[in-house]
Parts: sequence; C-alpha cells; structure tokens
Amino acid sequence: MPSSDTPPLVEIRDVTKSYAEGDTSREVLSGVKLELRRGEFVVLLGRSGSGKSTLLNLISGIDLPTRGEVLIDGKSLGTMSERERTLLRRERVGFIFQAFNLLPTLTVEENVRLPVELNGHAASEAGARARELLERVGLAARAGSFPDRLSGGEQQRVAVARALAHAPPLLLADEPTGNLDEATGRQVLDLLEGLTRQGNACALVVTHEPGLMARADRVLEMTNGRLVEREAPKRTPR
Repeated sequence: MPSSDTPPLVEIRDVTKSYAEGDTSREVLSGVKLELRRGEFVVLLGRSGSGKSTLLNLISGIDLPTRGEVLIDGKSLGTMSERERTLLRRERVGFIFQAFNLLPTLTVEENVRLPVELNGHAASEAGARARELLERVGLAARAGSFPDRLSGGEQQRVAVARALAHAPPLLLADEPTGNLDEATGRQVLDLLEGLTRQGNACALVVTHEPGLMARADRVLEMTNGRLVEREAPKRTPR
C-alpha cells in the first residue's frame, strides 16, 4: 500500500450529488470525502441504489457534482470543458461498465484496440496489446467475433480487456465479476489487481461481493449517501 505522503491521484472534497425528481430533489451523495493513491486496490461496497455507480461517474467526469469538487492529479474536473473531460477519460481512466458498453459493429479485437488507437498508438502496437489481453482473459479464440455472438460473461471479459488496454493510471470497475462464474471471476480480478500494482495504478472496484475484501488495501462502504471506511481484512499475498 502506498505511503500517505504520496500525492493523491484522486481527491473528492465534500461532494454532494442531487437529482431532480418532479418537483423535489433527491440527494444521492452527501458530503463525500475520499483520496485515492497510485498502487492502491480499493473495494467499494454498498447496497443497490446506494450511490456507488454515481460516485464512479463523478470520479470519471461523466457527471459533475451538485456541490463540492473532484480532482484528478490536482486538477478540478469542474473547471474542465466537456471535451477536456472526455480526453481525460480516454487517456487516464479505464472504466469497466456494468452494462459492458461494447461497440456492436466492431469485433472483439477491434473493441479492445480502440482506446489504444484513440491515444495515437500505431495499429500494430494496438493489435499486439489487444491480443495479449484477450489471451489473458481467455478469449483469444474469439478475437474476430462480434459482441452479439458472445455470452454475457464473455462480453464482460472483453470489457475488462478494453479498460486495461491503454494502461490507464485509474481503473474504475462497476461490478466487474457480476456476470462471471467463480473461476473466471477470480482470473479477471487477478488481472485487475496485478496490473494495478505492476503499473502503479489505482483501482476502485464496486462490488456486492464481500469476498473481494481480502484483496483490498482499503474497503469503503456507501451507506445513506455517505462514504465510510471499514477495516479491511489482512490481504492475502498472491
């Protein structure tokens, strides 16, 4: 686990997020504070609807807080234009969506190659990186298939490979093993954790699975719109 002296990659300062529902306002997050540092593997627990996905969207700049501030490497997302936030996600964030969000008109390999090519790397480099990751998630044989030919679990593994393809310093994962069997889920989590630590990145993994706590440097829980830190069990060496 990194030293507390390490500058945070992510800072969340007194963030509140509310949504309008008819004539009323519903507060989803309330006064959330958080710092995330490179090298950390952090697990976020909470019931469905507790605000976990909302927090990921705020950290990535997909959405903006009603009040408070989110900073990446010291720069406030609220001061950026929509285009600047899009470029930040493209270059610095790997997001594993619960709904996969694979492009249906691209093959498996093309989906994984895309973030590498968008960041200006040569097609040959992007292809080699995609094939390496597809091998590691057990889908090398499906590289030429289209997403609608894959099972839900296979699509999830492609989404994981795509999120890791451009080696981002920040990984955000929303239920990354929700559609996987136990053995494949373990394989995917090994990959996420390993690349996080090897690349000195930071991963925030949203899950309903308490078993993931054993992997975490820190365990957070979202309760009633507030973020609390739980005592993490002693992490098992891998």
